[in-house]
Amino acid sequence: MTRKWQLLALGLVLGLTTVCASFVAGFYSHHEIASRRLQQLIQEDPYAYYISPKIYKVFSFFRTKDEADHRLRQIMKYGFPGLDDLRLYSDFVLSYDRRNRVAHWVCEHLQVDALQSGQVSRQRASYRPDLTVPSNFRSTLADYHRSGFDRGHLAAAGNHRGLQSHCNETFFLTNIAPQIGRGFNSGAWNKLEIYVRDLTLRFGSVYVCTGPLYKPKQRTGGKLSVEFEMIGLSMVAVPTHFFKVIIVESKLPLGKPYMEGYVLPNTALPDGLNLRSFLCDIREIEHYAGLKFFDGCFEISVNK
Repeated sequence: MTRKWQLLALGLVLGLTTVCASFVAGFYSHHEIASRRLQQLIQEDPYAYYISPKIYKVFSFFRTKDEADHRLRQIMKYGFPGLDDLRLYSDFVLSYDRRNRVAHWVCEHLQVDALQSGQVSRQRASYRPDLTVPSNFRSTLADYHRSGFDRGHLAAAGNHRGLQSHCNETFFLTNIAPQIGRGFNSGAWNKLEIYVRDLTLRFGSVYVCTGPLYKPKQRTGGKLSVEFEMIGLSMVAVPTHFFKVIIVESKLPLGKPYMEGYVLPNTALPDGLNLRSFLCDIREIEHYAGLKFFDGCFEISVNK
């Protein structure tokens, strides 16, 4: 009789164990599906980015690898400068200006490990349109042909050496804008890109937001007007200036991030100019761009 009760108790324990294991497995499976769906929602609707931390707390008993590695959350740590026509790529995020056929802004998060990778080659990448952009709002290679302007990167190819696919995506025309070649794209602008990478190697973590500006000129009588050239049948706008807003995270535990902004005119600039001469008040860049930079950073040291 005793053995019978022992077998019955053992069966009951095994049954309960099986039920609990099934429940835990099912809970984990549903959690993982919910997490994936939330991340998909974030990519489709940027507003979900802001509420996602609260949603994650509801089912944070398990943490999936997808959540930890979600690149969007890393790149946009300090918030979105604007929310118009967001384009999410593997290693950078941009907002596309359908009217002018160039980006409003491009955000990147640079880290030392990716910069030090030597497995990436620009020669294996090629300029190409992003076919996810509707054709009537898309720039083409023909627009740049014999235009007198370089196809200038906003997110620099040299910033994305972690994987060849990351480098390749910087050659989408959504990340390209018409730039003066000699004296700008191959001169001061390239020097600024190198400076950003040097900051990354020194401090380990740098966020950078890059984009075009269309600044007004003062005309006779004191009136202001904005004039800029357009190229190609798609009428791709040629920016009058370009900006970079940089935030450097401190290595010190309680250190504040450091921010500085640069504005360069899209023209041939003399060699040897000091980059510091292009430093610009962040608020002035925000004024002309209509954007708000790194709004999620509450304590910051700003170089104006």
